[in-house]
Amino acid sequence: MALIVQKYGGTSVANTERIKNVAARVARHRENGDRIVVVVSAMSGVTDGLIKMARDLMPIPTEREMDMLLATGEQTTIALAAMALHSLGVPAISLTGAQAGIVTDGVHTKAKILNITPKQVHAMLDGGHVVIVAGFQGQTSEGHITTLGRGGSDLTAIALTAALKADLCQIYTDVDGVYTADPRVIPNAVKLDEIAYDEMLELAGAGAKVMQLRSVEFAKKFGVIFEVRSSLNDNPGTIVKEETRSMEDVVIRGVSLDKNQAKLTVVGVPDRPGVAAGIFKALAGAAINVDMIVQNVSHGAAKPVTDVSFTVDKADLLKAQKVIQGLKPEIGYRELLTNESIGKLSIVGVGMRSHSGIAARLFETLAGQEINIDMISTSEIKVSVVIDLAKAEAAARAVHAAFLE
Repeated sequence: MALIVQKYGGTSVANTERIKNVAARVARHRENGDRIVVVVSAMSGVTDGLIKMARDLMPIPTEREMDMLLATGEQTTIALAAMALHSLGVPAISLTGAQAGIVTDGVHTKAKILNITPKQVHAMLDGGHVVIVAGFQGQTSEGHITTLGRGGSDLTAIALTAALKADLCQIYTDVDGVYTADPRVIPNAVKLDEIAYDEMLELAGAGAKVMQLRSVEFAKKFGVIFEVRSSLNDNPGTIVKEETRSMEDVVIRGVSLDKNQAKLTVVGVPDRPGVAAGIFKALAGAAINVDMIVQNVSHGAAKPVTDVSFTVDKADLLKAQKVIQGLKPEIGYRELLTNESIGKLSIVGVGMRSHSGIAARLFETLAGQEINIDMISTSEIKVSVVIDLAKAEAAARAVHAAFLE
C-alpha cells in the first residue's frame, strides 16, 4: 500500500466535468489500496479573473488583501473535488493550506514555506479519507493567509511529499510530460522520458510553464523524485530525478521561450561603487525577482555615467518602476525606459558542460534569421538571450531545429 501525492493543475480541474475525471482517477488509485493526498490549483482562469477584479479597483493592490482574495480560488476547487469523490462513494475531506499545517514566512504573494506539520493530514489518512489540500497557499505563524506565487501548487505537492515521506509524487497537467520545447509553439517537440533536476530548474527559470522553479529547487534539496504526466490520458510521463552519466550524452535537452518578461533600463546612472547595489537592494526589498542584468561600460568623462538594464516578470513591472522612480533623488539617473515587447529564449542541457561552441551556434542560428540579440546570460548548462517578442516564436522554432531535429 503506497502513499501517493497527486497534484492537479488549473486545466485539469477547469470545470466540473474535469473535476469528475480527476475524482475517477483518484478513486481508481484508492481501489488499488493506495492512500492518496490530492493537491489542487484554482480552476483555469479563476486566478487571472480575481487579479483583474482587484486591479480594476487599484493598479497595485495591497498584497495582504491579494492573498486573502487569491486563496479563495483553491478553496473552491478542494470543496468541489471532495464533493465529486463523495458522489463516487469515496470518503474525502478538503483542507486549506493552513489546515494542512503549511507554515510560511510573511512575504505576501510570494511566501516561502518554513515548515510543514501535517498532523491533520495523517489523521485523516488514518481515518480512511482521501485528503484534498489547497495548493498555492499557507499561513504565517501569526495566522495570516499567504500565497506561494504563480505555480505554487507544484511547491505544495513537492513539499507535502517530503513532509509526509510519501512513496510517489505525480504532477498532473494538460501535457504528457516535459517536452524539448512547448509543443503548442513547436509541433516537432519531443517528450522526454527523464530529465535532471538541474535541467528542469534551468527550464523552469527560463520560462517553461511545466513546473514552478521553487518546486524543482525543493525537490532537488530533499531528493523528491516526481513524475510530470497528463490528467487527460494514462500515458507515461517524464521522471524528474538526479542527474545520471547517460544524461550528459544529450548536449541540449530543451528550448524554452518566456514571453512574460519586461525590461527596464536606468539611463545615465553615475558610475561609482555602490549605485548598482542600491538599485538591486531596493528591488529585493520590494520582493521583486530580477532575472538578467547588463551594465554598459562607461567611457572617460569627468563624471562617468552608465546604463543599467535588467528584466523582471511583467506582473512586477509597475512595482519595479515605482521602486526605481523612488530612487531618482538618491541616485540622480537621467531617465527610466521600459519595454514589455521582449522574449527570453533559452537552451538548456547538462551536456553543455563537456561540449564547446554551443553559444556560437545559437548566435549563428539567430543571425541566420536576422534576429538581433538585446541581452545575453549564461550558466554552466544554459544560454539565454533577450530578443524582440514579435520574432520570438520564429526564433524558438529555428533554434529547436538547429539543436534538436
